[in-house]
Amino acid sequence: MIEDKNQSHTKISDLGEFGLIDHLTKNFKITQSSTIKGIGDDAAVLNFDDKQIVVTTDLLVEGVHFDLSYMPLKHLGYKAVVVNLSDVYAMNAKATQVTVSIAVSNRFPLEALEDLYAGIETAANIYNIDVIGGDTTSSNTGLLISVTAIGEVNANEEIYRTGAKPDNLLVVSGDLGAAYMGLQVLEREKAVFKVNPNSQPDLEPYNYIVERQLKPEARKDIITLLKDLEVKPTSMIDISDGLSSEIIHLCKQSDVGCDLYEDKIPLDPQVISTCEEFNIDSTTVALNGGEDYELLFTVSQADFPKIKANPNLSIIGYMKEAKEGMHLVTRADSRIPLKAQGWKNFNA
Repeated sequence: MIEDKNQSHTKISDLGEFGLIDHLTKNFKITQSSTIKGIGDDAAVLNFDDKQIVVTTDLLVEGVHFDLSYMPLKHLGYKAVVVNLSDVYAMNAKATQVTVSIAVSNRFPLEALEDLYAGIETAANIYNIDVIGGDTTSSNTGLLISVTAIGEVNANEEIYRTGAKPDNLLVVSGDLGAAYMGLQVLEREKAVFKVNPNSQPDLEPYNYIVERQLKPEARKDIITLLKDLEVKPTSMIDISDGLSSEIIHLCKQSDVGCDLYEDKIPLDPQVISTCEEFNIDSTTVALNGGEDYELLFTVSQADFPKIKANPNLSIIGYMKEAKEGMHLVTRADSRIPLKAQGWKNFNA
Protein backbone atom coordinates (compact mmCIF):
# COMPACT_ATOMS: atom_id res chain seq x y z
CA MET A 1 0.00 0.00 0.00
CA ILE A 2 1.13 3.58 -0.60
CA GLU A 3 0.18 5.30 2.66
CA ASP A 4 2.01 4.68 5.93
CA LYS A 5 0.59 6.74 8.80
CA ASN A 6 3.82 6.35 10.79
CA GLN A 7 5.96 7.95 8.12
CA SER A 8 6.11 11.63 7.24
CA HIS A 9 5.36 12.50 3.63
CA THR A 10 6.40 15.37 1.42
CA LYS A 11 3.87 16.81 -1.00
CA ILE A 12 5.10 16.88 -4.59
CA SER A 13 3.68 20.39 -4.91
CA ASP A 14 6.28 21.56 -2.37
CA LEU A 15 8.99 21.00 -5.00
CA GLY A 16 7.28 21.97 -8.26
CA GLU A 17 7.84 20.17 -11.57
CA PHE A 18 11.47 21.13 -12.17
CA GLY A 19 12.43 20.72 -8.54
CA LEU A 20 10.84 17.26 -8.61
CA ILE A 21 12.83 16.26 -11.71
CA ASP A 22 16.06 17.55 -10.17
CA HIS A 23 15.35 15.70 -6.93
CA LEU A 24 14.45 12.36 -8.51
CA THR A 25 17.29 12.31 -11.03
CA LYS A 26 20.16 13.75 -8.97
CA ASN A 27 21.78 10.32 -8.50
CA PHE A 28 21.71 9.24 -12.15
CA LYS A 29 25.23 9.01 -13.58
CA ILE A 30 26.41 8.96 -17.20
CA THR A 31 28.32 5.78 -18.14
CA GLN A 32 27.83 5.40 -21.91
CA SER A 33 30.32 7.02 -24.28
CA SER A 34 27.44 7.66 -26.71
CA THR A 35 25.76 9.99 -24.19
CA ILE A 36 27.05 13.51 -24.88
CA LYS A 37 24.36 15.31 -22.87
CA GLY A 38 21.80 13.72 -20.58
CA ILE A 39 19.30 15.31 -18.20
CA GLY A 40 19.41 19.08 -17.78
CA ASP A 41 18.76 20.68 -21.16
CA ASP A 42 15.93 20.89 -23.71
CA ALA A 43 17.00 17.56 -25.21
CA ALA A 44 19.58 14.84 -24.74
CA VAL A 45 22.48 14.62 -27.20
CA LEU A 46 23.74 11.22 -28.34
CA ASN A 47 26.56 10.20 -30.67
CA PHE A 48 26.54 6.65 -32.04
CA ASP A 49 29.14 7.13 -34.79
CA ASP A 50 28.37 4.54 -37.49
CA LYS A 51 26.09 2.28 -35.43
CA GLN A 52 22.49 1.38 -36.24
CA ILE A 53 20.13 2.86 -33.62
CA VAL A 54 17.15 0.95 -32.20
CA VAL A 55 14.35 2.67 -30.28
CA THR A 56 11.41 1.15 -28.42
CA THR A 57 8.80 2.55 -26.05
CA ASP A 58 6.26 1.12 -23.62
CA LEU A 59 3.47 2.50 -21.46
CA LEU A 60 2.45 1.07 -18.08
CA VAL A 61 -0.88 2.15 -16.60
CA GLU A 62 -2.01 1.60 -13.01
CA GLY A 63 -4.96 -0.76 -12.84
CA VAL A 64 -4.18 -2.17 -16.29
CA HIS A 65 -0.53 -3.25 -16.18
CA PHE A 66 0.18 -3.19 -12.46
CA ASP A 67 -1.59 -3.26 -9.10
CA LEU A 68 0.04 -1.24 -6.31
CA SER A 69 -1.66 -3.33 -3.63
CA TYR A 70 1.10 -5.91 -4.17
CA MET A 71 3.59 -4.28 -6.58
CA PRO A 72 6.21 -2.35 -4.56
CA LEU A 73 7.08 0.93 -6.25
CA LYS A 74 10.79 0.13 -6.33
CA HIS A 75 10.02 -3.12 -8.15
CA LEU A 76 7.71 -1.24 -10.50
CA GLY A 77 10.46 1.22 -11.45
CA TYR A 78 12.83 -1.66 -12.09
CA LYS A 79 10.29 -3.59 -14.16
CA ALA A 80 9.30 -0.54 -16.23
CA VAL A 81 12.89 -0.22 -17.44
CA VAL A 82 13.58 -3.93 -17.87
CA VAL A 83 10.58 -4.68 -20.11
CA ASN A 84 11.83 -2.05 -22.56
CA LEU A 85 15.41 -3.30 -22.49
CA SER A 86 14.08 -6.75 -23.39
CA ASP A 87 12.80 -5.35 -26.70
CA VAL A 88 16.25 -3.88 -27.43
CA TYR A 89 17.98 -7.20 -26.78
CA ALA A 90 15.43 -8.93 -29.02
CA MET A 91 16.92 -6.90 -31.88
CA ASN A 92 20.40 -8.28 -31.00
CA ALA A 93 21.32 -4.76 -29.88
CA LYS A 94 23.10 -3.27 -26.88
CA ALA A 95 20.84 -1.09 -24.70
CA THR A 96 22.47 2.25 -23.92
CA GLN A 97 19.93 4.85 -22.75
CA VAL A 98 16.35 5.25 -21.50
CA THR A 99 13.98 8.14 -20.94
CA VAL A 100 11.35 7.88 -18.22
CA SER A 101 8.11 9.89 -18.12
CA ILE A 102 5.47 9.68 -15.40
CA ALA A 103 1.98 11.02 -14.80
CA VAL A 104 1.13 10.92 -11.11
CA SER A 105 -1.85 11.86 -8.94
CA ASN A 106 -1.62 13.89 -5.74
CA ARG A 107 -2.18 10.79 -3.61
CA PHE A 108 1.51 9.94 -4.14
CA PRO A 109 3.92 11.71 -1.77
CA LEU A 110 7.49 12.46 -2.77
CA GLU A 111 8.76 9.44 -0.83
CA ALA A 112 6.70 7.10 -3.03
CA LEU A 113 8.29 8.55 -6.16
CA GLU A 114 11.71 8.24 -4.55
CA ASP A 115 11.06 4.50 -4.25
CA LEU A 116 9.95 4.34 -7.89
CA TYR A 117 13.09 6.11 -9.08
CA ALA A 118 15.29 3.99 -6.82
CA GLY A 119 14.08 0.99 -8.84
CA ILE A 120 14.80 2.83 -12.09
CA GLU A 121 18.29 3.67 -10.83
CA THR A 122 18.92 0.05 -9.81
CA ALA A 123 17.97 -1.18 -13.29
CA ALA A 124 20.19 1.46 -14.89
CA ASN A 125 23.14 0.35 -12.77
CA ILE A 126 22.64 -3.37 -13.34
CA TYR A 127 22.12 -3.08 -17.10
CA ASN A 128 24.68 -0.28 -17.54
CA ILE A 129 22.40 2.23 -19.22
CA ASP A 130 22.03 5.99 -18.89
CA VAL A 131 18.77 7.69 -17.87
CA ILE A 132 18.89 10.75 -20.13
CA GLY A 133 15.55 12.49 -19.71
CA GLY A 134 11.78 12.25 -19.53
CA ASP A 135 8.82 14.25 -18.29
CA THR A 136 6.54 14.54 -15.27
CA THR A 137 2.93 15.64 -15.24
CA SER A 138 -0.18 15.30 -13.11
CA SER A 139 -2.79 12.58 -13.45
CA ASN A 140 -6.38 12.30 -12.29
CA THR A 141 -6.46 8.52 -12.52
CA GLY A 142 -3.35 7.21 -10.77
CA LEU A 143 0.15 6.43 -11.97
CA LEU A 144 1.29 6.11 -15.60
CA ILE A 145 4.87 5.33 -16.63
CA SER A 146 6.27 5.64 -20.14
CA VAL A 147 9.79 4.40 -20.85
CA THR A 148 11.66 4.76 -24.13
CA ALA A 149 14.77 2.63 -24.56
CA ILE A 150 17.56 3.32 -27.04
CA GLY A 151 20.26 0.93 -28.19
CA GLU A 152 22.97 0.37 -30.75
CA VAL A 153 23.91 -2.48 -33.04
CA ASN A 154 26.51 -2.89 -35.77
CA ALA A 155 25.19 -2.72 -39.33
CA ASN A 156 24.01 -6.14 -40.57
CA GLU A 157 23.98 -7.57 -37.03
CA GLU A 158 20.41 -6.53 -36.19
CA ILE A 159 17.89 -9.37 -36.04
CA TYR A 160 14.26 -8.94 -37.11
CA ARG A 161 11.16 -11.10 -36.84
CA THR A 162 11.25 -11.67 -40.59
CA GLY A 163 14.24 -13.96 -41.14
CA ALA A 164 13.03 -17.42 -40.11
CA LYS A 165 13.33 -20.14 -42.78
CA PRO A 166 11.75 -23.59 -43.14
CA ASP A 167 13.86 -26.20 -41.29
CA ASN A 168 15.23 -23.61 -38.85
CA LEU A 169 15.18 -24.72 -35.21
CA LEU A 170 12.93 -22.86 -32.77
CA VAL A 171 14.76 -22.02 -29.52
CA VAL A 172 13.79 -20.32 -26.27
CA SER A 173 15.82 -19.10 -23.32
CA GLY A 174 15.02 -19.88 -19.69
CA ASP A 175 11.64 -21.27 -18.66
CA LEU A 176 8.06 -20.19 -19.26
CA GLY A 177 4.85 -19.56 -17.35
CA ALA A 178 6.41 -18.42 -14.07
CA ALA A 179 5.36 -14.77 -14.27
CA TYR A 180 1.73 -15.69 -14.95
CA MET A 181 1.58 -18.13 -12.05
CA GLY A 182 3.25 -15.58 -9.79
CA LEU A 183 0.44 -13.20 -10.69
CA GLN A 184 -2.17 -15.83 -9.80
CA VAL A 185 -0.60 -16.28 -6.35
CA LEU A 186 -0.52 -12.51 -5.75
CA GLU A 187 -4.13 -12.09 -6.88
CA ARG A 188 -5.22 -14.93 -4.58
CA GLU A 189 -3.45 -13.40 -1.59
CA LYS A 190 -4.98 -10.01 -2.39
CA ALA A 191 -8.46 -11.59 -2.32
CA VAL A 192 -7.69 -13.23 1.05
CA PHE A 193 -6.44 -9.89 2.43
CA LYS A 194 -9.68 -8.17 1.39
CA VAL A 195 -11.66 -10.69 3.42
CA ASN A 196 -9.25 -10.72 6.38
CA PRO A 197 -6.93 -7.67 6.55
CA ASN A 198 -5.08 -9.27 9.50
CA SER A 199 -3.90 -12.23 7.43
CA GLN A 200 -0.26 -12.35 6.41
CA PRO A 201 0.50 -14.18 3.14
CA ASP A 202 3.14 -16.91 3.14
CA LEU A 203 4.89 -16.44 -0.19
CA GLU A 204 7.97 -18.49 0.67
CA PRO A 205 6.83 -21.55 -1.35
CA TYR A 206 6.30 -19.26 -4.37
CA ASN A 207 9.46 -17.12 -4.22
CA TYR A 208 10.63 -17.89 -7.75
CA ILE A 209 7.36 -17.31 -9.57
CA VAL A 210 6.46 -14.19 -7.56
CA GLU A 211 9.86 -12.69 -8.31
CA ARG A 212 9.37 -13.45 -12.01
CA GLN A 213 6.20 -11.35 -11.89
CA LEU A 214 7.41 -8.49 -9.69
CA LYS A 215 11.05 -8.29 -10.77
CA PRO A 216 11.59 -9.78 -14.25
CA GLU A 217 14.98 -9.70 -15.94
CA ALA A 218 15.81 -8.89 -19.56
CA ARG A 219 18.02 -11.55 -21.17
CA LYS A 220 21.07 -9.43 -21.97
CA ASP A 221 23.12 -12.48 -21.04
CA ILE A 222 21.63 -14.52 -23.89
CA ILE A 223 22.78 -11.96 -26.46
CA THR A 224 26.31 -12.24 -25.05
CA LEU A 225 26.06 -16.04 -24.97
CA LEU A 226 25.01 -16.29 -28.61
CA LYS A 227 27.89 -14.05 -29.68
CA ASP A 228 30.31 -16.21 -27.69
CA LEU A 229 28.89 -19.34 -29.34
CA GLU A 230 29.15 -17.63 -32.75
CA VAL A 231 25.44 -18.20 -33.35
CA LYS A 232 23.42 -15.52 -35.12
CA PRO A 233 19.67 -16.19 -34.96
CA THR A 234 17.72 -15.85 -38.19
CA SER A 235 14.79 -14.21 -36.36
CA MET A 236 14.07 -13.19 -32.78
CA ILE A 237 11.37 -11.79 -30.49
CA ASP A 238 10.93 -11.41 -26.74
CA ILE A 239 8.10 -13.19 -24.95
CA SER A 240 5.82 -10.56 -23.45
CA ASP A 241 2.38 -11.77 -24.58
CA GLY A 242 2.85 -15.55 -24.36
CA LEU A 243 4.76 -18.20 -26.30
CA SER A 244 1.91 -18.95 -28.72
CA SER A 245 1.40 -15.30 -29.65
CA GLU A 246 5.13 -14.72 -30.24
CA ILE A 247 5.51 -17.85 -32.40
CA ILE A 248 2.61 -16.63 -34.53
CA HIS A 249 4.33 -13.24 -34.91
CA LEU A 250 7.52 -14.93 -36.13
CA CYS A 251 5.67 -17.23 -38.49
CA LYS A 252 3.48 -14.54 -40.05
CA GLN A 253 6.28 -12.02 -40.47
CA SER A 254 8.71 -14.64 -41.82
CA ASP A 255 6.04 -16.41 -43.93
CA VAL A 256 6.71 -19.84 -42.43
CA GLY A 257 4.88 -22.49 -40.43
CA CYS A 258 5.94 -24.19 -37.22
CA ASP A 259 5.74 -27.37 -35.17
CA LEU A 260 6.04 -26.67 -31.44
CA TYR A 261 6.57 -29.75 -29.24
CA GLU A 262 4.71 -29.73 -25.95
CA ASP A 263 7.21 -32.00 -24.21
CA LYS A 264 10.07 -29.64 -25.07
CA ILE A 265 8.57 -26.50 -23.46
CA PRO A 266 10.77 -25.61 -20.44
CA LEU A 267 8.85 -25.38 -17.15
CA ASP A 268 10.25 -24.72 -13.68
CA PRO A 269 9.17 -27.28 -11.04
CA GLN A 270 7.54 -24.45 -9.03
CA VAL A 271 5.40 -23.58 -12.06
CA ILE A 272 4.30 -27.21 -12.41
CA SER A 273 3.42 -27.60 -8.72
CA THR A 274 1.58 -24.26 -8.57
CA CYS A 275 -0.39 -25.13 -11.71
CA GLU A 276 -1.46 -28.36 -10.00
CA GLU A 277 -2.47 -26.39 -6.91
CA PHE A 278 -4.57 -23.98 -9.00
CA ASN A 279 -5.84 -26.78 -11.25
CA ILE A 280 -4.49 -25.03 -14.35
CA ASP A 281 -2.84 -26.82 -17.28
CA SER A 282 0.85 -25.93 -17.32
CA THR A 283 1.09 -26.03 -21.12
CA THR A 284 -1.78 -23.54 -21.41
CA VAL A 285 0.05 -21.27 -18.96
CA ALA A 286 3.31 -21.47 -20.93
CA LEU A 287 1.54 -20.80 -24.23
CA ASN A 288 -0.63 -17.90 -23.11
CA GLY A 289 0.64 -16.50 -19.80
CA GLY A 290 3.03 -13.81 -20.97
CA GLU A 291 5.44 -11.46 -19.17
CA ASP A 292 8.27 -14.02 -19.13
CA TYR A 293 10.58 -11.73 -21.15
CA GLU A 294 12.58 -14.68 -22.38
CA LEU A 295 14.01 -14.59 -25.90
CA LEU A 296 12.43 -16.74 -28.62
CA PHE A 297 14.49 -17.18 -31.77
CA THR A 298 15.23 -19.37 -34.75
CA VAL A 299 18.61 -20.71 -35.84
CA SER A 300 19.96 -22.71 -38.74
CA GLN A 301 20.22 -26.45 -38.13
CA ALA A 302 23.96 -26.04 -38.77
CA ASP A 303 24.12 -24.30 -35.38
CA PHE A 304 22.57 -27.23 -33.51
CA PRO A 305 25.92 -28.59 -32.21
CA LYS A 306 26.73 -25.18 -30.70
CA ILE A 307 23.55 -24.90 -28.63
CA LYS A 308 22.36 -28.47 -27.99
CA ALA A 309 23.92 -28.89 -24.54
CA ASN A 310 23.52 -25.35 -23.24
CA PRO A 311 21.43 -25.24 -20.04
CA ASN A 312 20.18 -21.71 -20.83
CA LEU A 313 18.54 -22.73 -24.12
CA SER A 314 15.80 -25.18 -25.11
CA ILE A 315 15.06 -26.34 -28.64
CA ILE A 316 11.28 -26.50 -28.68
CA GLY A 317 10.34 -26.93 -32.34
CA TYR A 318 11.20 -26.25 -35.94
CA MET A 319 9.96 -24.08 -38.73
CA LYS A 320 8.12 -25.43 -41.79
CA GLU A 321 6.63 -24.17 -45.01
CA ALA A 322 3.87 -21.64 -44.43
CA LYS A 323 1.27 -23.86 -46.07
CA GLU A 324 1.80 -26.50 -43.36
CA GLY A 325 0.51 -24.13 -40.69
CA MET A 326 1.41 -23.55 -37.05
CA HIS A 327 0.78 -26.42 -34.64
CA LEU A 328 1.38 -27.65 -31.12
CA VAL A 329 2.43 -31.30 -31.20
CA THR A 330 1.11 -32.72 -27.93
CA ARG A 331 2.63 -35.43 -25.76
CA ALA A 332 0.00 -37.75 -27.25
CA ASP A 333 1.30 -36.82 -30.74
CA SER A 334 -1.84 -34.88 -31.64
CA ARG A 335 -1.51 -31.71 -33.72
CA ILE A 336 -3.41 -28.67 -32.44
CA PRO A 337 -3.42 -25.33 -34.34
CA LEU A 338 -1.68 -22.57 -32.41
CA LYS A 339 -3.82 -19.59 -31.41
CA ALA A 340 -2.85 -16.27 -29.89
CA GLN A 341 -4.93 -16.42 -26.70
CA GLY A 342 -2.71 -14.36 -24.42
CA TRP A 343 -3.77 -11.29 -22.49
CA LYS A 344 -5.11 -8.64 -24.85
CA ASN A 345 -4.85 -4.98 -23.86
CA PHE A 346 -8.20 -3.85 -25.22
CA ASN A 347 -10.42 -6.76 -24.18
CA ALA A 348 -13.23 -5.92 -21.82
